[in-house]
Amino acid sequence: MSTLWQGCLADTDYFEMRSRSGHTYGIWVTTPPGYDHTKTRVPVVYVLDGNWAVGMTAPLIVTQADPMQQIQPYLQVSVGYAGEEAQDWTRLRNRDLVPPGEPIAPEFVDAVEMGVQTCRMTREEADAYLAELRDSRADAFLAFLADELHPRIERAYHAAPSGHGLFGYSYGGLFSLYAWLSGCPLFESIGAGSPGVIGEDSQVFAQLAELGDSLPAAKLHVTVNDQELFGDLAVYQSLAKHTATFLHRLKARGGNVTTAVLRETHVTGLQSSFLSYLRTCRAQ
Repeated sequence: MSTLWQGCLADTDYFEMRSRSGHTYGIWVTTPPGYDHTKTRVPVVYVLDGNWAVGMTAPLIVTQADPMQQIQPYLQVSVGYAGEEAQDWTRLRNRDLVPPGEPIAPEFVDAVEMGVQTCRMTREEADAYLAELRDSRADAFLAFLADELHPRIERAYHAAPSGHGLFGYSYGGLFSLYAWLSGCPLFESIGAGSPGVIGEDSQVFAQLAELGDSLPAAKLHVTVNDQELFGDLAVYQSLAKHTATFLHRLKARGGNVTTAVLRETHVTGLQSSFLSYLRTCRAQ
């Protein structure tokens, strides 16, 4: 990483990796201050939406040295998109983070149309954005994280053999729920911030029903924002309502889940949600 970026993201390496499915990802690896893998091995926390999230989450690695509430040591691996594709991360994440067969809720389509009407995106960009949702492959992306990326991180950074975590926000939060429900053995704790459960027919409800009483053992922490609950945007109202429904059904089965309502909007909530995950699931 250049000297300029190293000053902003201390102790952070960057590399690019091509998956077996043919997609190239940008990977940021942030090590704890003073980390020496010859003396200690720490687990990995994978953070999604790296192009957006790395600048807000990677600096929080200093919480491991906070004397008032110390967080268990971890190595952060932020996963995003590389090269020219980096500018299209908001579209490409739909392909990778949304479960296969996830319905596109009318409220979500309306929100995209509003983006066109307010000139936040062109018609071509809106069409491409929705097109990715019609062929979403969270299953392939989960396999990339667990079977391709993690072995490389394990070799290169001598990560601990267990204790790994995953954090995602918005559609990344939906992916976190999908990964938890899939029972991926890599993760022992998972954070899902404002998960994009927009419709009552979301795949996560079907996954939960299929599991019956055989729920995953991994710790799950879910956050939503008060402005999603009480604001006047239909897409966020639906997100909050259906996330609450999912949690009610999960808790009724004794699911290993904790929750928090944060005083944020959907846009501002990412960092607070990640910090809530660290404090709840990775406290020393």
